[in-house]
Amino acid sequence: MAGSDSTAPTALSAGPAAAPDTVKILIAGGFGVGKTTMVGAVSEIAPLRTEEPLTVAGLEVDDLKGIEEKRSTTVALDFGRITIGDDLVLYLFGTPGQQRFWFMWNDLAIGALGAVVLIDVRRPESSFAAIDFFERRGIPFVVAVNGFHGLHPYPTEEIKESLALPAHVPVLLCDARERDSCRDVLVALIDRLIEDVTLRPTPAH
Repeated sequence: MAGSDSTAPTALSAGPAAAPDTVKILIAGGFGVGKTTMVGAVSEIAPLRTEEPLTVAGLEVDDLKGIEEKRSTTVALDFGRITIGDDLVLYLFGTPGQQRFWFMWNDLAIGALGAVVLIDVRRPESSFAAIDFFERRGIPFVVAVNGFHGLHPYPTEEIKESLALPAHVPVLLCDARERDSCRDVLVALIDRLIEDVTLRPTPAH
């Protein structure tokens, strides 16, 4: 068109917005520590759950000590998503907690950049296997102590010492039912991942 400025910007000239980075995170821990609850509380989408009722047939293999009120269990995985910022989206994969389903952890860990290990302070031994799993594979993780019924009877330093965790592994108090609390745990994990990348030595050329 005559007299138009061909150099004027248009809506199309800016191009599409860059897609956000996506990061795969595992939510792991022992049986009944709150993994499904955490994924459900923090996910911005309706979470995918693979829960099945506990049955009489599993009484001999499922240790319900301390969680006698539990009525269902994750048999495959939980899945959720949370946007941390304009440029970062986390995909959350909750692992099954019962020992007979641990064979799935290796597949779920493929492509994971980090993990949250949930601890029930009443039964910390139930999450020892999860800590060992990520330490052996060199996957960075943070430990989140789920305060059942709002109870946090022990300070984080005492918990870290009892779990024999390295100094660089953060231990946080959380409530797996509360979205903001779960989000704070995930932000702490992202901070650790960024710190690991920053401190990683540059390979010699």
